[in-house]
Amino acid sequence: MAERPARKPRSAHTAQVVRTERLTPHMQRVVLGGEALADFSADTCTDHYVKLLFPAEGVSYPEPFDLQLIRERFPREQWPVTRTYTVRAWDPEHRELTLDFVVHGDEGLAGPWALGVRQGETIRFMGPGGAYAPDPSADWHLLAGDESALPAIARSLEALPAGATARAFVEVSGPEEEQKIDSDVEVVWLHRGDRPVGQALVEAVRALDFPAGRVHAFVHGEAGFVKELRRLLRVERAIPREDLSISGYWRLGHNEDGWQASKREWNARIEAEQESAAPAA
Repeated sequence: MAERPARKPRSAHTAQVVRTERLTPHMQRVVLGGEALADFSADTCTDHYVKLLFPAEGVSYPEPFDLQLIRERFPREQWPVTRTYTVRAWDPEHRELTLDFVVHGDEGLAGPWALGVRQGETIRFMGPGGAYAPDPSADWHLLAGDESALPAIARSLEALPAGATARAFVEVSGPEEEQKIDSDVEVVWLHRGDRPVGQALVEAVRALDFPAGRVHAFVHGEAGFVKELRRLLRVERAIPREDLSISGYWRLGHNEDGWQASKREWNARIEAEQESAAPAA
C-alpha cells in the first residue's frame, strides 16, 4: 500500500502591530505588518477577510503553529479562539494589513484587544478568504450593510472606476460614526438611533428607485436584515443569484462562535425558502 502523503500544516500568518487609530467612537483601526507577511496577499477581492487567532489564556502552542494539529491534540477549551475581520486595506509594498474593529467598550474579545493592543505586539491569523469584487460588466452596483460591512463596502467603493454608477447605504448608530471614503460615490448614511439594527437599511433599499440595467449587489451585516434584503432582491426584484453577494456577518443574540456553528444551516434554510419563491430563470 502506498504511503499517504504527509499532511501539510494549516500554517498561520504572524504579524506585528504597526500602529492603531481611533476612527470613530465605535471603530478602531489596527495596522499589522512584519517580514512574515511577505507571502501574504489580499488584492483579488474587496471582501477579503482574515481569521484572527486569540490563544487561550495561559496556553502555549508548539511551533511551527498548526491549527489542525492543535485541535487534534489539545482539549477544546485550550483551542485558539477565532474572530473574523474584513481586510480594510492591503499595502503589498509596505506589507501592511489594515483591519477595522467595531468596539463597544470591554464587550467581546477582539474589540477590547484592538483598543488595548500596543505597537510591536504579535497576532496570528488565517486567511485570507473572500469571494466578492464589483463586477466591471455590471451596469450599476448596490452596496448595503451595517458597521460590520463598512470596511468591505468602503474598499469596494474605492475599487470602482471613476464615474461608475453605484448606490451605497451604510447604517450606523449615529452621525459620529460616519467615515470618509475615497470614492466619488455618495454614500447614504443611515442613523439607527434607538431603532432595531437594519430597520432603516431595509426601508432605504426598499424605497430605492433602481437604475436601469444589470445590478451587482453586495449586502452584508446582521443576519435578520440580510434575510429581508435577500427576499427583496432575489424574490421581489428577481435579481439572479449569481449577481448577489449576500450573507450575515453576525446575528443578534449570538457571539461569533455560536453564529458560525449555526450559520450554514441558517443560510441553507433561508436560501431554500426564498429560492422556492423566486421567479424561474
